[in-house]
Amino acid sequence: MLNRLADHSPQIANQGVDPVRNGASVTLRGLHKSYGPVVAVNDVSIEIKSGEFVALLGASGSGKSTILMMIAGFESPSAGEILLDRGNITALPPHRRDIGMVFQRYALFPHMTVAENIAYPLRRRGADRSTIEAEVARALRMVSLESFGGRFPAQLSGGQQQRIALARSLVFRPRVLLMDEPLGALDRKLRQQMQVEIKLLHRALGATILFVTHDQEEALSMADRIAVLSDGKLIQAGTPSELYRTPGSALVAGFIGETNFLPAQVVRATADVVVVRSLGIGLTVPKANCCTDDANVVIGVRPEHVRLVGRNAGIPVTVVETVYRGSLLNVLLQARDCRLTVSVQAETHCPTVGEAAAIAFEPQNCRIYARSGQPG
Repeated sequence: MLNRLADHSPQIANQGVDPVRNGASVTLRGLHKSYGPVVAVNDVSIEIKSGEFVALLGASGSGKSTILMMIAGFESPSAGEILLDRGNITALPPHRRDIGMVFQRYALFPHMTVAENIAYPLRRRGADRSTIEAEVARALRMVSLESFGGRFPAQLSGGQQQRIALARSLVFRPRVLLMDEPLGALDRKLRQQMQVEIKLLHRALGATILFVTHDQEEALSMADRIAVLSDGKLIQAGTPSELYRTPGSALVAGFIGETNFLPAQVVRATADVVVVRSLGIGLTVPKANCCTDDANVVIGVRPEHVRLVGRNAGIPVTVVETVYRGSLLNVLLQARDCRLTVSVQAETHCPTVGEAAAIAFEPQNCRIYARSGQPG
């Protein structure tokens, strides 16, 4: 049952999944939220296009869930505006916003059957009985749980409860769907299955989705765009490829994927490149917009851009630890004044702890950042 949507994706558009009205655009203008002296969201502005799937990504306390609750209408902004298709909804109550929401813990009513849980938003909106019955049946078909209407939440698995929560949020055909870490309580395999199912539903329905997560892999694999948040501020927004290939700060580089940060000293800076000294050698690297003339900088380079070479053909390092990842082996190395990781093919490399080795990497694959922006 858990694999039905993933294994039979063509059925989604043909078995009870009717496209919703075009997804609505969502615009946040100078959104701010304070709880006394604590600032949870600090001047966040972003526009989400109609039908777009946007992930709000950040660590705990970054403000992502607070933003979602303000869009839903469960929290009131201290300042700023929320627009739905350019209409101001900042002061509207939740039931008048045409927005569905899926919570992390599903928030199903334990005393209600599955069908009654799904019907709840329609009853609150005053729908008649025949409409409720038809829409509940449609929603159950949508998540491939047609025969589960008479069961209670306690009789369902975690994945089934997640599907029912999704069906309840979609039953009234909202133009915007908010999801607050809905997969956080699932095990890894089931979480990956549900990621695929949600993407398939998004494609079939056309609703605008805002998906809160602290899991970078989840954001990279699911979203059209990712908005990275830290300490209540929007740090950078872009496609998964943009954020991974051209992170605008060391913070984003460290949060999106893995990055080695190498301490470096600026030797000379021009309009296009920076000459630095790092790990005992000179490097000419592309100059990023975030780079300053500060002599203390860090060089960011992804593990896949670092390679092991012959002992006399590169920068000397020592193998500290190895971590088996199936086809890949992550090798932790100690250089002269820092540690870094390299990803190698497990079948072709067998480094041992304590072994002397050497590394090399291409300067064009590096990015330079002010040291003050380094994570941690």
